[in-house]
Amino acid sequence: MNRQRQRFRWGIGVFMGAFLTLGVFGGWSPPPLSLAQSSLRVQDAWKQVYQQLPTLPLENQYVSLGTGKVNPNDTLVGRLIRYHLYVKGRPAQYRLDWKLTLADYLEANELMIESAYPGEGFLTINPMVGDRAAIRRLNRAQRDALVQVLVNTFNLNRPSTPINTPVPSPSHSPSPVSTPSLPGAPRPGDAHLLLP
Repeated sequence: MNRQRQRFRWGIGVFMGAFLTLGVFGGWSPPPLSLAQSSLRVQDAWKQVYQQLPTLPLENQYVSLGTGKVNPNDTLVGRLIRYHLYVKGRPAQYRLDWKLTLADYLEANELMIESAYPGEGFLTINPMVGDRAAIRRLNRAQRDALVQVLVNTFNLNRPSTPINTPVPSPSHSPSPVSTPSLPGAPRPGDAHLLLP
C-alpha cells in the first residue's frame, strides 16, 4: 500500500512539474485578457482604422478561393491585425508590439513565413508580398499614425482619441519634425500614470 502511494505521489509530481513547466516557460498559456475581451472587436477593428486614416491603401483586390470573387472586406489592415494577434501572438494594446509587427513587414525584425500569413489558403494569391510592399510605401509619419490608431483602437482602458496629425501622401517629401517639449520632473503620485 505504501508503495502505491509513492507511485501515485510521484505521478502527480511529474504531471504537476510538466504542467507548470509548460505554463511558465513558454508552452501553453491562456490568451491575454484584453484579446479575449475584445475578440468581437477584432473583426471590425480594421474599419475603425480606415475611418481615422482613409489614405491608407486597402489592398483588397485579392480573389477568394471559396467564392471566386474579390472580398472587399479582406484588407491590408485586417490582415495586419490578424498577423499581429494570431500569427505572432503579440498583445494589441502596446505601441512597441505594433512597431515590431511593422518592422516584420519592413524586413527589419522577424522573418515572415508566407504559409502562415493571413489569406494563405483562402485567397488565390498570397497577399504577403503585396502587403509588405504597401507598408514599405508608407513614410514614417504614416506608419507612426497607423501604430497610434491601432493602439487607440485596441486599448480598453482609455477612450480612443482621434488622430489629428495630417498624414501626407507617399509622393510628398516628409516635412521636418519639430522636437516636442520634455515633460517636467516627476511628482509624488505620478507612478499611477504608468499603469495601463
